[in-house]
Amino acid sequence: MLKTNIELKPKVEAFLNEEIKMFINGEFVSAIGGKTFETYNPATEDVLAVVCEAQEEDIDAAVKAARSAFKSGPWAEMTTAERAHLIYKLADLIEEHREELAQLEALDNGKPYQVALDDDISATVENYRYYAGWATKIIGQTIPISKDYLNYTRHEPVGVVGQIIPWNFPLVMSSWKMGAALATGCTIVLKPAEQTPLSLLYTAKLFKEAGFPNGVVNFVPGFGPEAGAAIVNHHDIDKVAFTGSTVTGKYIMRQSAEMIKHVTLELGGKSPNIILEDADLEEAINGAFQGIMYNHGQNCSAGSRVFVHRKHYETVV
Repeated sequence: MLKTNIELKPKVEAFLNEEIKMFINGEFVSAIGGKTFETYNPATEDVLAVVCEAQEEDIDAAVKAARSAFKSGPWAEMTTAERAHLIYKLADLIEEHREELAQLEALDNGKPYQVALDDDISATVENYRYYAGWATKIIGQTIPISKDYLNYTRHEPVGVVGQIIPWNFPLVMSSWKMGAALATGCTIVLKPAEQTPLSLLYTAKLFKEAGFPNGVVNFVPGFGPEAGAAIVNHHDIDKVAFTGSTVTGKYIMRQSAEMIKHVTLELGGKSPNIILEDADLEEAINGAFQGIMYNHGQNCSAGSRVFVHRKHYETVV
């Protein structure tokens, strides 16, 4: 199905010429209903791959796998040090496969290969190593009450976490969300953006190679109204973590409130650059330019407006 004139790395070419399957309970599986969708290179509009499309029944299968892994089996019995070891191993494997992942990120997202390699993949590796380090450092408090009594607190994993990520930084966004969830002992059902599922589904192989038990991580590519809504509304998901639009974030908050789910939302903004009277104009103008143009402006914290002191308005504009 692959149509491209770009010279592909052998592992990337082999991956793209397969039907890209979901990753549920440690296995690569087709959608229960047999649905698929195509993903495109936005720079050329070439079809890159055919991807299995998750529906409500696929989300349910993934949640059941995640719940089982959370309640029983190797993951539930692991020490924090053992969890940390797996996350470190995953980071090493991502670093080892950095060129393949960067090419997939560039093809699927449209960003330059070198940017994907130097920024996205490097940040992804660093994020997982950061969270791996935290796995053994999550501690509670001891509060003395009297001579004979004390209170203590302990931190426990939330449970099954549904995660929905956007298309602008697929691997980086997933590492922020998954790194924290894995370090704390949660299990995951993650929906990548339908525009950019490839790099994350490639990493499913690396999760498996790293030794994560079946069901700990589940990837369910699909569309928001079907797969995304099924994650948000599933009765056995304990928390939803979402990065995306404010409109969708409001919907997730309303639906989660009905079931009293934990929610983390990272939504859009309108971030200003402020250039004051005493600013170094060369530095300030360059900073404002980089603030809006980084990742071609496809960034929720892009500096999309500029406030300029009246003294410098003509120069800056």
